[in-house]
Amino acid sequence: MKRRDFLGVTALGVTSLAMSGCHRAEEKHKDGSIKIQKAKKVTLKLATSWPAHFPIMGTGVDNFAKRCFELSDGSLEIKVYPKNILVPALQVFDATSAAQIDAFHSGVYYWKGKNPAFSIFGGMPLGLTSEEMITWMKFGGGYALWREMYAKFNLYPLIGGTTGPQMGGWFKKEINTLSDLKGLKMRIPGLGGEVMKKLGVNPVLLPAGEIYTSLERGTIDATEWVGPALDSMMGFSKAADYYYTGWHEPGSILEITFNKARWEKLSSQHQAIITTATEEMTGTMLQEFRYKNAKALQELPKNVKIKTFPKEMMDAAKIALQEVLTQESKKSPDFKRALKSYQNFYNLNKPFDDISTKNFLEIRG
Repeated sequence: MKRRDFLGVTALGVTSLAMSGCHRAEEKHKDGSIKIQKAKKVTLKLATSWPAHFPIMGTGVDNFAKRCFELSDGSLEIKVYPKNILVPALQVFDATSAAQIDAFHSGVYYWKGKNPAFSIFGGMPLGLTSEEMITWMKFGGGYALWREMYAKFNLYPLIGGTTGPQMGGWFKKEINTLSDLKGLKMRIPGLGGEVMKKLGVNPVLLPAGEIYTSLERGTIDATEWVGPALDSMMGFSKAADYYYTGWHEPGSILEITFNKARWEKLSSQHQAIITTATEEMTGTMLQEFRYKNAKALQELPKNVKIKTFPKEMMDAAKIALQEVLTQESKKSPDFKRALKSYQNFYNLNKPFDDISTKNFLEIRG
C-alpha cells in the first residue's frame, strides 16, 4: 500500500509539473512522498513604443504577458508599461541596455543608428515577406547574427510579432512622376527611408502618437504606418486622400528584447515560457493583421483613393536600394555580414517560392 501511495503521489507531482510548465522545487518528506512547491515569483518590467493597449501591437504584448503568467502558474509576471510611462517611446532600447528596465517591445529598424545592420533584421524593402523573414531568422542564421550583434549592447532579442505586408503610405498630393517626390517630408523609418531619401524625399522618424498631428498640420507631407486597420484608427484619411500600395515593408519584424544579464538569470523554464509565448504572439499578430486589414480596407472613407506608385518611381527605387545596400556594406562589416546571410536565404528560397506561392497566386488570379 505504501509503495502504491508513493508512486501515486510521485506520478501526480510529475503530471502537475508537466501541465503547468512552471519551474518548481521538490521537497522530499521522510515518508518518501514528494511535495511540489512553486518557484519564487519573478516580476519583470517591459516598456513598449506604443500607447496603452494599442490595437494588435500593444494588445499583442498585453496578451503575451498574460500568457507568461498563465503558463508559469503565476510565477512569472511581466508588467507592461506603454510609451512615456517609464521611458519615452524611442528610448526603450537604451533603457533596457542600461538595465533600467528588463525588456522592451518595439520595431527593430528604429535602432539603425546604433548599428545599420539592425535595419536588415527589421525587414528589407522589396524583400522577404513575414513568413520568409521568420524562416530566415530561425533556420537561415538570422537569429544567431541578430543576437550576436545585440549582445554588444547587453541585449537578448526575440521575434515579438510581425505585421505582414504594409501599405506604401498616405500622401496629400498624388504621385504621378518621380519628380513629384522631390522635397516631400515623409515619416518613414529604416531602409525604406534611406531609399526614399535617394529619390528626393526628406525622411522623418516619428513615434506613433505624433504622426497624425504632424500630417494634419503640414509638418510632414506624407506618412507610412502599417495597413488599413491601424491607419484608419490613426485617422490618416482625414489629413490625406491618396493611399499607396506597399513595397518598402513586405514583412516587418517586431521584437521583444531583454536585458541580456537579466535574461541569463531567469530559470530555463521561464526562458522557455517566454520563448513559447513570443512565438504564439507572432503567429496571432500576423493573423490578426491580415483579418483586420482586409476588413478595414472595405470600410475606408469615400475620399480615399488607393493608388500604385508609378513604374518610373519603382524602377528608381530598385536602383536606389542597391546603392544603399552597397554603401552600407562598405561602411559596416556587420551590415555586410547580415546582408550576405539574408541574400543567401533569399537566393535559396526564391526558386521554390516562384514555383509554389507566386505561381499559385498568379493562377488563382
